[in-house]
Amino acid sequence: MKCTACKDEAILRIKRHHVAFCQKCFIKFIQKQIIQAIKRYQMFSKKESVLLAVSGGKDSMALWSVLTDLGNQITAIHLDLGIPNFSDQSRQIVQRFAIDKNLPLVVFSLKEHLGYTLPELQKKIPRPACSVCGLTKRFILNHYAYHHHYSVLATGHNLDDEAATLLGNLLRWREEYLQHQSPCLPSDYPGLVKKVKPFYTLTDQEILWYVQQMKIPYCDSICPFSRKASSLDFKKALNVIEDQSPGTKHYFLFHFLERKHDLFPGKQPNGILKNCSLCGMPTTQERCSFCSVLETAQNKSQLFIGKDDIEL
Repeated sequence: MKCTACKDEAILRIKRHHVAFCQKCFIKFIQKQIIQAIKRYQMFSKKESVLLAVSGGKDSMALWSVLTDLGNQITAIHLDLGIPNFSDQSRQIVQRFAIDKNLPLVVFSLKEHLGYTLPELQKKIPRPACSVCGLTKRFILNHYAYHHHYSVLATGHNLDDEAATLLGNLLRWREEYLQHQSPCLPSDYPGLVKKVKPFYTLTDQEILWYVQQMKIPYCDSICPFSRKASSLDFKKALNVIEDQSPGTKHYFLFHFLERKHDLFPGKQPNGILKNCSLCGMPTTQERCSFCSVLETAQNKSQLFIGKDDIEL
């Protein structure tokens, strides 16, 4: 098997693109995909300071490495959720990588700043663990980025993640979520930071190959709270189809993004944004969902989270 680009001996094949690459050309392919994704959606420039959410998993660690190698100004932020064993392992990997590469890193501990670990918070909230986790992470990451003057928040969501999200929203016909889904969500209200997903064109497998070739450390443990997540079922279903018809996930997501505006002509997402009466962040209700969760947990002393409360 020969490399499609240079004709040297190839080490892997990407069926959906009908190509094979040697190590050197594969790394160039990954970098080119990122550069094109950033340019296509005008995600950010090299002059902008980008806050990157880093969990310690392969996707965020790979994105941290790629964006840094490409000369972008990246500050990583890691949320320590306080999940026994899992969080300790993730935090150690992220901190070691930052030290070894001399990269800026912020570590935000839920226990330290909110008074609860994620498991402790979840026990007090009548919602699925992934729902509480997602809500908490979205609020904290946006809050930190906004109050520390980052214009862009990047995450490691990849093609598999986005295709699974799309399938879930279609099966439930969540029209507002479908209108909202994009690799680049603009800052369209004070308090909301632009959110970008530079890995949206790359699959789980391609990113795994990349971290293996580049010897990037990552946490390969599965979060104990994610085992029952419906997104995993949607990924499995798409993988079955992908095995029989390579490129299905690619076409499914990309064609939706290309035709989204035709599917929802002139429609705007439901709800008018205003400021939460407690924390001041954008919401469609009197109180944002995050403050409501904290109130339910009876954490009265932490209901208001101002800029000074999360200084590290």
